[in-house]
Amino acid sequence: MPMTLQSDALIDRQRLKRRLTFWRVLAVVALVLVALVALPKKARIGGAHVARYAISGVIGDGRDQIEILDQLRMDSGVRGVLLHLDTPGGAVGGGEGIHAAVQQLAAAKPVVAVMDGTAASAGYMIAVGAPHIVARDSTLTGSIGVILELADVSGLLDKLGVKSDPLVSGPLKGAGDATKPLTEPQRAYLQGLVADLYDQFVDIVVAGRHMDKTRVKQLADGRAYTGRQALGLGLVDEIGGETEALAWMQKKKGLTSGLPVVEVKKEDNWYAKFARSSLADLILGEVGSSLGQVVHVDGVYALWQPSMMRN
Repeated sequence: MPMTLQSDALIDRQRLKRRLTFWRVLAVVALVLVALVALPKKARIGGAHVARYAISGVIGDGRDQIEILDQLRMDSGVRGVLLHLDTPGGAVGGGEGIHAAVQQLAAAKPVVAVMDGTAASAGYMIAVGAPHIVARDSTLTGSIGVILELADVSGLLDKLGVKSDPLVSGPLKGAGDATKPLTEPQRAYLQGLVADLYDQFVDIVVAGRHMDKTRVKQLADGRAYTGRQALGLGLVDEIGGETEALAWMQKKKGLTSGLPVVEVKKEDNWYAKFARSSLADLILGEVGSSLGQVVHVDGVYALWQPSMMRN
């Protein structure tokens, strides 16, 4: 091969390498920029700050909320947490799990539960995990109790000429089957489950609010209370909002005044999920979780259900 052709080939190869290097560097820069955008706000702020984390809507299994609360507990930059609650409650298990996570968080750093419009049933269960609860005068809270809703469509099936004949391993295995009326033993069995879960709820309130169990049971008949009523009953500590919550943390917990308040959003947790799952799994998981929380709550739940409440 002539020398000129070899030289041209070498030059072309060097140019190609430079172009490849350029595009590789550009790709790395683009990935870094994407990562910076995707990272949680609290991870990008740096320095000491107070985290504002809101739990709203119907409570599901609580896994996402527990994960974020654990992250806040381990984050050295978070010096205190304002836990905003606006939820009518939901799954008993989810509320119990989030309550435990709030307790662990409160053992590590100052936490105040700030009740917004509604913090009832499992929402109140979560709130009592914090050592201090602030509510608005008009906040709807309390509703300490458990409900198990069962449907009975056996009459409708009879009219349609449809029969259900399930095979069960025991007389209580099919308790709650919508195609069969409850027998008295089944009703007693399910009522026993509800009663035990109710006692567990009462014990959580007793421990969290440092109240006598007899007194809590008097208040725990399922009714909701306004924030003003709850204050007089000892179910909350103060009327107000974030200003009062921060003042309490500064006075009682030695929180440094003037720290910035940084909001923790739900999407802040997506980066960690993306790192351990495929994009398709992430999207399907988020959609499925959202639908599951909105459409259906599994099992027994603690949920305040007003027929109509307007202002």
